[in-house]
Amino acid sequence: MRRFYRGIFIVLVALRYGLDELVLSSFQKPGLRMLARVVSFGRKLDAPRGQRLREALESLGPIFVKFGQVLSTRRDLLPADIADELAWLQDRVPPFDSKIAIATIERAFRRPVGEVFVEFDETPVASASIAQVHFATLREPGGLVREVAVKVLRPGMRGVIEKDLELMAMMAAWVENLSSDAKRLKPREVVAEFDKYLHDELDLVREAANAAQLRRNMTKLDLVLIPEMFWDFCHGEVIVMERMKGVPIAQLDRLRAAGVDIPKLARDGVTIFFTQVFRDGFFHADMHPGNIQISLDPATFGRYISLDFGIIGTLTESDKEYLAQNFAAFFRRDYKRVAELHLESGWVPEGTRIDELEAAIRTVCEPYFDRPLKEISLGMVLMRLFQTSRRFHVEIQPQLVLLQKTLLNIEGLGRQLDPELDLWHTAKPFLEKWMSDQIGPRKLLEQLRAEAPRYAKLLPQLPRLMHDFLENRPADHRREMLELLAAQKRTNRLLQAIIYGGIGFVLGLIAMQLLVRVRLF
Repeated sequence: MRRFYRGIFIVLVALRYGLDELVLSSFQKPGLRMLARVVSFGRKLDAPRGQRLREALESLGPIFVKFGQVLSTRRDLLPADIADELAWLQDRVPPFDSKIAIATIERAFRRPVGEVFVEFDETPVASASIAQVHFATLREPGGLVREVAVKVLRPGMRGVIEKDLELMAMMAAWVENLSSDAKRLKPREVVAEFDKYLHDELDLVREAANAAQLRRNMTKLDLVLIPEMFWDFCHGEVIVMERMKGVPIAQLDRLRAAGVDIPKLARDGVTIFFTQVFRDGFFHADMHPGNIQISLDPATFGRYISLDFGIIGTLTESDKEYLAQNFAAFFRRDYKRVAELHLESGWVPEGTRIDELEAAIRTVCEPYFDRPLKEISLGMVLMRLFQTSRRFHVEIQPQLVLLQKTLLNIEGLGRQLDPELDLWHTAKPFLEKWMSDQIGPRKLLEQLRAEAPRYAKLLPQLPRLMHDFLENRPADHRREMLELLAAQKRTNRLLQAIIYGGIGFVLGLIAMQLLVRVRLF
């Protein structure tokens, strides 16, 4: 019943903001446009369509807000007025009452906010779907006063998210049961993956741990800044971090006026993404413009500043190797290798013809090479690849959904920064270097160094282990062999009894037949 009521609520919100009219009026057919005018009769739908869509998503809750955030980065797929309006969802969701935020902080730290912070600004500086941020100053145990940002979880988020996830799970089960083709898309597994990441995002301590890991990973790259976490002031509902001072990446005019090299910024963004994915297997999976700033400080001028680490994607070593080989083969236009990798990984059924899959992938990808971002759409490439995957029954991997979402975000960001950016040529040298590092002598030395403590403990034990084996194993083998021979003898006796019994039975029948014939004669 709870899912039913939530479904009714979603329908009512859609009707209230005229989303049905918005969808119908987007079609060119006169009949559908007439139907749009009919369904909108008697409803006041004077607000611009982008505003209505944004307000509807805000009313429906955090999952729908995140969907709007992803859409806002895809200006190649949306009309400009809708994309501009949805951009408000990136960091300007209506804030909740500051008194609730203060009460949450005092409940988390069990003391008044004035005792926790030297100063606390009650006006939030940013508000998103899951939490909002306040600036404050904090006195460290050594007496040093630091400027900090305080992130406070929105109240009641868990209940709202769980309702929507239950509804999504139910709809995914329906889709999977109604359509045999939908099974390869694994909708229930995708929803389960989404469920996991959203619940992780509700735990702010996990977010702080994600930030700490990314900060360690990115230290030597010198392209991105990650805020330091103050662990004495981190709680499930409140975290305190270093205050980062930068310009939102969406404010391109301001960045250009300050002298930031925008094309280099676009290339650096691609490098950061591929480094996190293929080197570390641990990547920021919510890279919309609201979570990215650019430093104008002379010491770190032009570097990225990453914020909001609630959603982090992870890849196993096998996932990284498989994806890197796929990307490298794509960049070399080696479509046969791409097809072979799909078959080796089990993503396509056995028996699939490599030449047919190779030709299909070539048809999708070849038209998009050697073009700047402004002339291609990665979203369109993925869409056509999905159509191809349907023909060849390719199984969609749920663990890569976040990577696909992040890749679309990166492309949308790169399109805003530098439409002339060649995504393929920017990423190709990085991937080729990564592949050579994976199979070269450096990788061998790293693996030997990583295993050295284990080898150091094992090597002194080898003589004793070999002596024990040679001393004891033959006796064990003899005992096992004797048992096996005894079992074999029992089996032989049983077989002999069966054979002799069968022969006796047949001979008895023959003797009876002869006896009957003799008596009759």
